[in-house]
Amino acid sequence: MGCRPRDVIPGTEAYDIDIEVPDADIERLLSVMPEDVEAAPALSYCRNVFLPLTTACRYTCTYCTYYDPPGQAELMDREEIRETCRRGADAGCTEALFTFGDDPDDRYSAIHNQLAEWGHESIHEYLREACEIALEEGLLPHANPGDQTREQMAHVADLNASMGVMLETTTEVQAHGGPRAKTPGQRLNTLRVAGELGVPFTTGILVGIGEDWHHRAESLLAIREMHERYGHIQEVIVQPVVENERWQGGSPDLATMRRVTAMARAALPEEVSVQVPPNLAPARDLTDCGIDDLGGVSPVTVDHINPEYEWPALQELTAVAEAADVPLRERLPVYERFVDDGWLSKPIEAAIEAEDAAGKRFRSILGHGENPVST
Repeated sequence: MGCRPRDVIPGTEAYDIDIEVPDADIERLLSVMPEDVEAAPALSYCRNVFLPLTTACRYTCTYCTYYDPPGQAELMDREEIRETCRRGADAGCTEALFTFGDDPDDRYSAIHNQLAEWGHESIHEYLREACEIALEEGLLPHANPGDQTREQMAHVADLNASMGVMLETTTEVQAHGGPRAKTPGQRLNTLRVAGELGVPFTTGILVGIGEDWHHRAESLLAIREMHERYGHIQEVIVQPVVENERWQGGSPDLATMRRVTAMARAALPEEVSVQVPPNLAPARDLTDCGIDDLGGVSPVTVDHINPEYEWPALQELTAVAEAADVPLRERLPVYERFVDDGWLSKPIEAAIEAEDAAGKRFRSILGHGENPVST
């Protein structure tokens, strides 16, 4: 069954993305309510350090406090990257979460010039060096650098245990406004590139930025179709937009979050995790809606994308799991099935199999060591 004209996802034609979301599937998903899904038998989380390589971004989304305008954005230097990774490893973290805005050296001349001074032609070249530092310090890199071309992702994929980008929504919204507004087609192309390159991938939807229920269902089903093609989606984040200094448009209420979370669980295959960020979403009130993951949390760094919303302490995550009467398990930034099924690159595989302290910790979390579960 084909799509109605309103269901043509904006921007897909430019990237020759052949994706259809049948009306009947959307209607079925729109009928899903929290009582139609089952609670997960366990919850997981990952300990990470957050490393914003730069706060420069070519986009100016009206809900985003991450980006700084030209003249204010800077680059993390090598020493700061290494020190942050070292502190994270000492605190028991396993993931180095690298972020930066989409193509930050596109319109930020100072960033471009700084990269050149440090011997790099692009931010992705610098990201590769940053990933090397993280591996040297005993962390597994997970990079989330926004939209990427095949060439950009291929340049860094082998040094990442997993990567990610939020789809956000399949419709054009005013919140993305401006002449440089991101398009769903760009995001879906990044998901496709990750699938073609065999990169375990995290994506998600952003709830409350101007999309309607139809678009939420369509977004989840578009992610499902990408996963059905490539098998690479490891988790889908259901994230509410939150009030901040740039966004005063409100946040979705609890009833909305419960329904859309249940829709995500119903839309996605069982092997794909459904995550809510516990510093932004009411996790305790969503455990019966099918979530099985609480995301990456850091004992070392703040959430640089949402700095007003502190990471919860591990004790708080434990309390969420106890309230749901399920175990809480630590995981790596790459899900175990990708390790078992041979998706890892040689550098990441070597890091996990190493006989140093980091490798032993990685294997222990995977269940290949003496302590298969951390709580």
